[in-house]
Amino acid sequence: MMTQYLAIKERHSDCLLFYRMGDFYELFFDDAVKASAALDIALTKRGAHNGTDIPMCGVPVHASETYLHRLIQSGFKVAVCEQMEEPAQAKKRGPKSVVKRDVVRLVTQGTLTEDTLLDAHTHNYLAVLSAVRGRFALAWLDISTGEFMVQALGTQARENDNTVAELSSVLARIDPGELLVPERVVQDERLFKLFHDWRDVLSSQPDSRFDSENGRRRLETLYSVSQLDGFGAFGRAELSAAGALVDYVELTQVGKLPRINPPRRFAPGEIMEIDAATRANLELTSSLGGARAGSLLSVMDRTMTGSGARLLAARIAAPLTEPGAINTRLDCLQFFVDNPAMRDDTRSRLRRCPDIARALARLTVGRGGPRDIAAIRDGVAEASDIRTTLSQPDPPLPTGLAADVENLSDHSVLLDRLARALGPELPMLARDGGFIAAGYAPQLDDVRRLRDDSKRLILDREADYKKVTGVDTLKIKFNNVLGYFIEVTPRHVEKISDDAFIHRQTLASAVRYTTRELAELARDIADSAGKALAVELQIFDDLVAEITTRVDALAATAAAVAALDIAAALAELAAENQHVRPIINDSTAFEILDGRHPVVEAALAQSGGTSFTPNHCDLIDERRLWLVTGPNMAGKSTFLRQNAIIAIMAQMGAFVPAQHAQIGTIDKVFSRVGAADDLARGRSTFMVEMVETAAILNQATPRSLVILDEIGRGTATFDGLSIAWACMEHLHDVNQCRALFATHYHELTRLTGRLASLAPHTMRVKEWQGDLVFLHEIGPGAADRSYGVHVAKLAGLPGSVVNRASEVLAQLEQNRQSDAISTLVDDLPLFAASAQTSRPLGAVAPSSELEATLAAQDIDGLSPREALDLLYHLKGLLPE
Repeated sequence: MMTQYLAIKERHSDCLLFYRMGDFYELFFDDAVKASAALDIALTKRGAHNGTDIPMCGVPVHASETYLHRLIQSGFKVAVCEQMEEPAQAKKRGPKSVVKRDVVRLVTQGTLTEDTLLDAHTHNYLAVLSAVRGRFALAWLDISTGEFMVQALGTQARENDNTVAELSSVLARIDPGELLVPERVVQDERLFKLFHDWRDVLSSQPDSRFDSENGRRRLETLYSVSQLDGFGAFGRAELSAAGALVDYVELTQVGKLPRINPPRRFAPGEIMEIDAATRANLELTSSLGGARAGSLLSVMDRTMTGSGARLLAARIAAPLTEPGAINTRLDCLQFFVDNPAMRDDTRSRLRRCPDIARALARLTVGRGGPRDIAAIRDGVAEASDIRTTLSQPDPPLPTGLAADVENLSDHSVLLDRLARALGPELPMLARDGGFIAAGYAPQLDDVRRLRDDSKRLILDREADYKKVTGVDTLKIKFNNVLGYFIEVTPRHVEKISDDAFIHRQTLASAVRYTTRELAELARDIADSAGKALAVELQIFDDLVAEITTRVDALAATAAAVAALDIAAALAELAAENQHVRPIINDSTAFEILDGRHPVVEAALAQSGGTSFTPNHCDLIDERRLWLVTGPNMAGKSTFLRQNAIIAIMAQMGAFVPAQHAQIGTIDKVFSRVGAADDLARGRSTFMVEMVETAAILNQATPRSLVILDEIGRGTATFDGLSIAWACMEHLHDVNQCRALFATHYHELTRLTGRLASLAPHTMRVKEWQGDLVFLHEIGPGAADRSYGVHVAKLAGLPGSVVNRASEVLAQLEQNRQSDAISTLVDDLPLFAASAQTSRPLGAVAPSSELEATLAAQDIDGLSPREALDLLYHLKGLLPE
């Protein structure tokens, strides 16, 4: 057995080997050491190899998916090695024969299909990067649904060119669970650095798998076509990536290819580019902590199905840029907004619709069960009802919605068969049996009758034996060793005839027998159970075969269900939160009236706090660059983010949180809001900020939208001001894009006269009785100061620190010359005693007799005469 194990392990040296032994998957040697640590299970030993004990651990087969999930999450690949025959078959070949075993599947992060290992609301992509003759291409596939995409990325060049940025943007968009690259890429240190953020999911493959001609042939074979022109004009790099992906899937599934959609080729510029930093800053699909809660996706999701939730996440991640395609999506939403009764009916049916796509994938790859067939049955039943509801002539459907309804198709023949075939109680696995309905197959009913009547037949036989022997306590029992047997107590042994009863076993408390009749009955019962299961498994295979013949139509139905779900869900969101349909065209307009941040608005509503304050934003050509000033906590960052989010929502095909919105399509969105250090790359916070800013200035086009918050704050004041100044000039003169530029450098407002399209705006505040009131409103103009000390007071800094800060600020504002700091050091010692007393914010400690006299007066208690006398006295204290 160990010889067999080592031979199989040698072929899969990069995987942990799950070696099937009865009801357990066993792991040996280093695999056992690694798995026991990762799974926190006992590490034992069994036998010896080369004089050394063999480490061993194991997991039960029935619970293997749980352990698989933990291993995959820990970064391991697992080769599942099954017994290919029963032990009895091995014994027929000889007493020392070993049960045949072989690997039936390689389990990796990108090739999962089981519901227990996947998030129903999230795609799980396997991605492949290829580089052929200086050109990059990416192919990615969700094996659990069959969705297959390809995108060319331009030329391979130096590390900071636009192709590298595009690669980073696409990887951030698809967020692959597993990324495969050629070995030569890993060996090239310069190229390998590009995948720093993806190193946890990165693995290299032999360069031979990336041959473009082999890739073309693999795809032609997969789709049974003589040429691929019908799917798109693929370049060599795209063929290389797509072919390598199909090859890897076939390798991991050990020849059992799942259904894979024809490759969908993304044309250059078809998708709005959003780089990784911007996605993180805007919290599109996950919050900064990595959780779904607090993200844009979390507040937009009103979907009823897993496939709809996945499509929503994909659309948020990849907004469109072509107005016609965007408006087609918006037309679908408009229909459901205008017809709330039809929306409610559709959503109620979608709520009962299982995940057709993932059930279909499991069935086609040979890992499905009766519940997956039931998911197909229930899914097409609900799809049929939705098709009937939406096919009514009034109101007429928009083009996009009509196409989705058409794709729901007529599955009445399949639905009828599945409804008749499946019983009410369905096991997870087909091998457990009991899932075919009574009356569907007469042959199955016959063998079931014998199996199910076994208890009655055994009781009848027991009654006969009691009558023959006269032993009323005689029982017929069953165990896995003896099968069915007759049991009596020792004191009744003499009543048992040796002619009819055959002795089997003697225990202290019982003696056990059998008879020829009982043995024949037991054999018939055992055969009937085996026959019933065999018939059920054959019917299961027939049902899967029929589903497979309709796989394309069923996949189209699954896609249509997802599209209808997202249209109805976004319409529900729009109706709930008063979102409006944006006007999308080819202009460079960006006009938002009373725009709101959907995530902040939802958080305020949930907490029962104040309502969100809406704001306008109008980036027309003559004021396409807004310079936004104002104190901290006034809402600058929220304002910047909300406009970028509104643009993304509009171009993904959703209504937006505003009273009115008109947006000329945006090709790229860039956000540099907040920063943190990157210790793994040796980058300080300021360096991260500069890298992100450099990416924006190098890549933004006149059709881009840029939001920049406090550029230059991480370095010396004049250095930061200079950088911010130069960046603003570059955005205005070179990039010429629509931009929102927030800053505390009020000196930048002086550029208003020189930059024709620069428009200064400020977040409004009010000072009331020494306190600062944030209005969260934006308006034309510039802030006169940043109110930083006021915000520090609100944050709870000690009073002594706040007062000292006020003193320092007053001195700096009075003297901006180079010796200001020296003056402060000499004249204002740190934490002076006067600072320990509580004084109003901004007050200065008495430093002269005149000030001391004035400070000691109770002004409200002075009579007019006393006030006049005090005034003369104070005048007398003035220096000559």
